[in-house]
Amino acid sequence: MRLCYRLHVHGRYHLPKRGGALVVCNHVSFMDALVLGGGSPRPLRFVMDQPIFDSPWLKWWFQLVGAIPIESKRRSPGALRRTLDEVSLALRRGEVVMVFPEGRLTPDGDIHTFRRGLETILARDNVPVIPAGLAGLWGSWTSHYNGKALKKWPSRFRAPVSLHFGPPINVQEVDGVTLRGYLETRVRALKVAADKDIDAR
Repeated sequence: MRLCYRLHVHGRYHLPKRGGALVVCNHVSFMDALVLGGGSPRPLRFVMDQPIFDSPWLKWWFQLVGAIPIESKRRSPGALRRTLDEVSLALRRGEVVMVFPEGRLTPDGDIHTFRRGLETILARDNVPVIPAGLAGLWGSWTSHYNGKALKKWPSRFRAPVSLHFGPPINVQEVDGVTLRGYLETRVRALKVAADKDIDAR
């Protein structure tokens, strides 16, 4: 990732050195998981859409790194339950799982409403949540900037990218607001910090 981007990572120390944890981040491009994986001091099991996981060229790699495919409830209620079971098993084994709670790439560069599946995961397992904000990938050929991702030629090389991890959140202490709304607010604040880091370079 440091060969591809001028990557700055802040707050790595917020990820616990051991034990299960859930990382939540805004979703800008198809490179996001790789950037987060490269910026994390621990291996990440990232949750990804089933159609992308089934890519004939990349499925072997997704399996190698322990990616967890997810299918929509509308398409396959049973597959969604299996995904939740696999996420829960990983967390109980002390692994770090990463999700993009928006459920899709941003179509306009902004953060969109977090989906309810995030609360479903955390209702099963009380693990610390590490919010993260990512900036610098909007405008890349792997984002939906100026057309569908991967449907245009790359136009930038070694673009500045900033990733900010925030302090762990104990979900049991979140009170007065919805959990996903609170986590969305934290991710938004971290993205603002990441944007400022990009602007300052």
